[in-house]
This record gives sequence, structure tokens and C-alpha cells, in this order.
Amino acid sequence: MTLLLVALAFAANKSFSSEAMSTRVEVTLPDDADAAVHAAGVFAIFRAVEEEANEWREGSPLARVNAAAGGEAVAVPAPTYELVKRAVAIGGLTGGKFDLTWAALWDLWDFRARRVPSQEEIAPRLPLIDYARVELGDGTVRLPEAGMKVGLGGIAKGWALDRARDYLDEHGRHDFLVSAGGQVYAGGQNAEGQPWRVGVRDPDGAATSALALLGVTGASVSTRGDYERYFEREGVRYHHIIDPDTGWPARGLRAVTALSPDATLADAASTAIMVAGPEGAGAMARALGVEALWIADDGMVYATAGMPITWRR
Repeated sequence: MTLLLVALAFAANKSFSSEAMSTRVEVTLPDDADAAVHAAGVFAIFRAVEEEANEWREGSPLARVNAAAGGEAVAVPAPTYELVKRAVAIGGLTGGKFDLTWAALWDLWDFRARRVPSQEEIAPRLPLIDYARVELGDGTVRLPEAGMKVGLGGIAKGWALDRARDYLDEHGRHDFLVSAGGQVYAGGQNAEGQPWRVGVRDPDGAATSALALLGVTGASVSTRGDYERYFEREGVRYHHIIDPDTGWPARGLRAVTALSPDATLADAASTAIMVAGPEGAGAMARALGVEALWIADDGMVYATAGMPITWRR
């Protein structure tokens, strides 16, 4: 996964990295004797979430839920249940712009094969997309109709970051930066005693080109962009952020960055705002209680009043 954000650290800190959840996870901490141990604890959390929230791996909790669609409820581990429950709740807050049941479409959009599905293929799947139909029991999840599927890729990294934050806080680590793909959590201060500086990528620039810097402490920053996973066909860009209402890639925005102390919410909010488009972006950010920056197709950049921005353009 292409890094969408550039986090700027300083020499008195030490960074550790590992692979998890199909991306590179990096932990930056003050350089002392316990730093490596606590970084390893963060990596273990990400690997645990990868097991709990993976819908692709045969036999995983979510794979079993999806395989049983239209049948009986499936008992799932407590962390998986809580994440599904949170995803359903955020679906309600966003009016379905973030919808974990988007996964009913996943086999139609193959970005490796660069295949564009037809409307005739998409249309029968749309009635299967409805977060409100997910049935939550006593530690169980049920999908009431065959063909329904849940996917947590739009929220799982935020969930892992929240758990990593809690772990580090419990171990007295209040100054830290954890980065996973297009999302970071910045705790406390950097080595200069200032908020961490997180760069927001310019969609038209290189992966390390920032159009703005955010001063962040005690919060998570999540970015979605149409340049992360995409292909072009006959001059049209098809990217992986799918509008649950249409079954087609969301249109109108190039990228969205969301900021919240709640990393799980920031993760989902960046998707929901992207789907809401230029007309609904501001209202969606307000409804979710997050700060946000969004870039329209015409290159215009907008931000909520509380976004801690230093512009680079």
C-alpha cells in the first residue's frame, strides 16, 4: 500500500517497522532501553487485528460469517464482534456512506485485472448492501440473505491504532507516533516538545510530496485518495473507494484527510467523506465530529475550521 501520509520525526526518537495488515507499520518512540519491546507490542496488536478482521482468509471469523449468509448466526471472538458492532454504528452515523456490507461487490472490482464490471452485474448486488440488516446477537453475527458479505478494511487499521494507543499509554508511553499505510496516531509530543508534524500528500505529486503539514497531538490522521489503488480505462479513473449507493467508485473528490482522537472513527470518516463528495463533505465531517481536509476533482482544497494546517503550496 502506498503511504499517503508523511510523518516527520526527529533524531532523539527511534523508529521500528514491520509488516502487518498488508501494509508497513512504523512505531516511533523516545530512544531508550524499552523502546524495542514496546514497538514489538504494537506490532503484535496489528497482527492480532489482522486475524480478527480479515474477511479474505479461509476459516477466519469474518470468512465464516460471510460463508453463512442467509443461514444461521455465527459466533465470533469478542474483538471481532465489537469491531463489527462499531462498524454498524458508524454506518448509521454516516447514513450508509460508510457501509461494511459493501463487500457484496468485492469480486466485481478486480484492480489487478483492471476489469470494469457492467451495470447489469452491479445492479443485483446493490440490495445486498445495507449495514442495518446485519444482525448482532449475543456474541454472534448473522447476515440474513445469501450473497451478503461484510468487509472491515475501511475501519480495521483505525481499530488497531486505537488499541496500540491504549497499549502504549498503559505502559507509560505517552509520546509516540504509530503509522500504518495512510493513517497515523500521534501521541503526546515529538522530540522537540512540539506536536507531531504529519504531511498530507499532494494527489498530483510524488508519494513524499506534501501540500500541507498538520500539527497533531493526541489524535489520528487518516487519508483516502483516488491514487492509492486504481486503474484507468478510456480516460476514466476507477479507484477502490466504492460508493455503496451506486456500486461505482466515488466521484467528485481526489482525496480526504480526517482528524480525530478516535482512530477508528477517523479511518471510517475518511471513507464516508470521500463518498459524500464535494457537496456533502463538510456536512459529513460535522455530523461525525471530525476535522477534515478534502481536495476536489478541480484541484480546489477545502478544510474545516479546526484543522491544524500549515500550507505548503
